[in-house]
Amino acid sequence: MNNKRKELIVSAINNGTVIDHIPTESVFQVIRILGLDKTKKQVYFGTNLDSKKYGLKGIIKISDTYFANEEINKIALVAPSATLIEIKDFEVVRKTNVSIPEKIEKIVKCFNPNCITNKQEVPTMFTVIYDENGNLKLACHYCEKNTSKENLTFV
Repeated sequence: MNNKRKELIVSAINNGTVIDHIPTESVFQVIRILGLDKTKKQVYFGTNLDSKKYGLKGIIKISDTYFANEEINKIALVAPSATLIEIKDFEVVRKTNVSIPEKIEKIVKCFNPNCITNKQEVPTMFTVIYDENGNLKLACHYCEKNTSKENLTFV
């Protein structure tokens, strides 16, 4: 009989945020858009981890970091299934599912090079819509062009 341990235990964080249930293909994008690739804080991440709910998932743990609504909206756009877990003194103090807001302001660029937001210092503003296949799109308030999830560029 084989009694070898089959999992790796990752240290709990004292204070900070855990982003769980990230689609595996979105883990590195979440790291980039939150600037975690440049942080001096401790960051643990895993990808292609087993998940009863999703099959496979990703997870990111960031010490001594909590996210503002603007950053949470970025997470929601690329990882709508994500859960945010805030930790203080090793205890979960808040657990929330991210949700995509109806309006997105100042965090995504319009993909239309002729849009006023790409020509002048005008803050971007989008309405979240879904196409006939249920795919997320952002409708620009100014030029009315739709940006698909694949073309999102964060400011």
